Order: sequence, then C-alpha cells, then structure tokens
Amino acid sequence: MASTSSETPSLPGSNYDVFLSFRGEDTRHTFTDHLHEAFRLRGIEAFRDSEKLQIGQEIAPALIQAIENSQYAIVVFSKKYANSRWCLDELTKIVEYRKNKGLKVVPVFYHVDPSDVRKQTGPFEEAFDKHQKNDKIDREKIQKWKDAMREVGNLAGEHLLKHQREQRQFKA
Repeated sequence: MASTSSETPSLPGSNYDVFLSFRGEDTRHTFTDHLHEAFRLRGIEAFRDSEKLQIGQEIAPALIQAIENSQYAIVVFSKKYANSRWCLDELTKIVEYRKNKGLKVVPVFYHVDPSDVRKQTGPFEEAFDKHQKNDKIDREKIQKWKDAMREVGNLAGEHLLKHQREQRQFKA
C-alpha cells in the first residue's frame, strides 16, 4: 500500500488510499480502530464510515463513492460480517470495482477461519441461511453476495487469530 497518496499512481478520481469494510459491532472499537490509527500515523488516507459521512447524507451513495474513489479496499471478515446485508452489498460493490476498475482488495480474517469465508461455512453459513429465509431478499442478490465473499475469501490476506495482539505493527 502507498505510504501517501502522492507516492503511488492512483486510480482516476481516487480520494482515499484505503476503504475499510467491516462489521462495526465486531471490530469498530477494537481492531478497525487500531488499523485506522496505524494508517493515519503513516499518512495513509483511509475511509471509515464513522468519520467521513456527513450528518444527513445518504449512506449508500456516499459509501459507493468512497469505494469508487479508493485505491485499496480492506475487507475485515469477522464472525458477524455476513449477518449484515449492508456489509454484503458493500462487498459486492468492492468486487465489482475490483473487476472493472482495478481496485486492489486485501482480506483480513479477524478471528475467523479463511476457509469458512471461502466455503461459507460456520458463522457465514448461518448468516446466509437466515438471509435465504427472508422473503424480502432476492435469491439472485444472495448468490451475488456469496460469489463476492468467495472471490475475496480466495485472495491472499491477513489471518488474525484470537490470541494475537490487535495492536501489532501493520506493514503499510
């Protein structure tokens, strides 16, 4: 990753070095805060929804624009990531921009087994089972979520186990 926006060729229109995708209730006040701070200390501009959205601004368009205007996306897969339709929609957009615009994507497996993400087993299987029981969610949309999760889960990334310190030094 770039240490600053000016040192790395950026995607056309890039405003951020990194877009952080995460389940807030799992990691916002722990791992994601530490990661965001590590980026800030290195001069890396990271988009995190709690800091960059304006009050009264529609969330979906702002997040889509932030993804589109980033060079990298870091997807923090945690146990409840797939419970959130919002996270899954975000993930689908990340994969779309990866394919169409060259967005670089790095998964972080936070206290989850990477194979559970790829195969949608364990907590991910449970989440998708709940989504499939919801009559308001289109089956095609669920399949897109699964495909996006499989694709990002197959990328090389970081695997953080429960016993590892969250404040470890990150290579940026």
